[in-house]
Amino acid sequence: MAAKKLNVALIGTKFMGKAHSHAWSSAAKFFDLPAEPVLKVAVGRDKPSLDEFASRWGWQETATDWKSVIARPDIDIVDIATPTALHCEMAIAAAGAGKQIFCEKPLALDAAQAERMAQAVRTAGVTSYVNHNYRRVPAVMYAKHLIDTGRLGRIFHWRGAYLQSWIIDPEFPLTWHLQAEHAGAGPLWDLGSHSVDLARFLVGEIASVQALTTTFIKERPLPGAEAGTFKAGAGSGAAVPRGPVTVEDAAIMAVTFENGALGSFESTRFATGRKNSNLFEIYGDKGAVAFNLERMNELEFLDATLPSLEQGFRTVLVTEAEHPYLAAWWPPGHVIGYEHTFTHAVADFVKAVVAKQPIHPNFDDGAATIRVLEAAKRSAAAGAIQQL
Repeated sequence: MAAKKLNVALIGTKFMGKAHSHAWSSAAKFFDLPAEPVLKVAVGRDKPSLDEFASRWGWQETATDWKSVIARPDIDIVDIATPTALHCEMAIAAAGAGKQIFCEKPLALDAAQAERMAQAVRTAGVTSYVNHNYRRVPAVMYAKHLIDTGRLGRIFHWRGAYLQSWIIDPEFPLTWHLQAEHAGAGPLWDLGSHSVDLARFLVGEIASVQALTTTFIKERPLPGAEAGTFKAGAGSGAAVPRGPVTVEDAAIMAVTFENGALGSFESTRFATGRKNSNLFEIYGDKGAVAFNLERMNELEFLDATLPSLEQGFRTVLVTEAEHPYLAAWWPPGHVIGYEHTFTHAVADFVKAVVAKQPIHPNFDDGAATIRVLEAAKRSAAAGAIQQL
């Protein structure tokens, strides 16, 4: 066990708070880290549920005032696991206090916020990380290895799609995810940011964007007012109060990359039957790869340099100890899951903090992704290609 300790403050205790907590508590158990993360304080708004969360996940303390926690001299790392609208103020405050910052994606509501955040960490000289955790899927890292070692040759095409189906029901409530002031955009931000980050990581920087967006369901029940739960006085048949959806429900982007490749992206929460299908295909003159998060331990690889009679996609089970990260886990064939990507991110982040080395994607990367997405919003509104 590492002698050095790094005290972590987590802000946000819902879905991402759970995933991050699991990662902070497991990283040093599986990876040989130069410092041990300490789950020091969890920050939330509702004290009873916060206390239950802290007890369940092993946080030593709780607090309801994030500003006072960030200012504490005993806090080394601030982990921001809140809705997107809160990232900017919290990250800039943490950078000003000299804290190392681990932040959920997408980085910000817009490019202006993202650049302020990136500038704040550059000025402070602190380590920043934006949690596009799918970079740290071993199969994705292996795809990166194949690309970097020339196995795909010159890349011609990226095809990406992130498909979910969780808001098809028109009675699904108007949560923060469906309000631009809280989320920035819909699946373009939430899902598209993951796809754009992977494309930048694997293929390169994006030069131009053309996009289409649409909103299928324009109004939704206000939270707590879903049909069957809302009671408006005596009698039946009372109308369920609704509010406007101010983000898109689906988006399609066509892009050019700086290296000349072409790309397509689709992001939607209306792909019936798809739960969390984050997929991409990359085609080069020497080979191709294909990946789908729903089969995250597998990578399809085609070696086009083989004789034509031997060519064909083959499925590589990415569970060998020689594959990225996997020596820390189980014997070959014993697959890992979604939560492990967060543990990999925490392990890499701790190493970067102690070594005073950058980690990617950092806030500069996060800002670059937001600039692409913002160009897509402009393109959809204007009906024209946008240059970056």
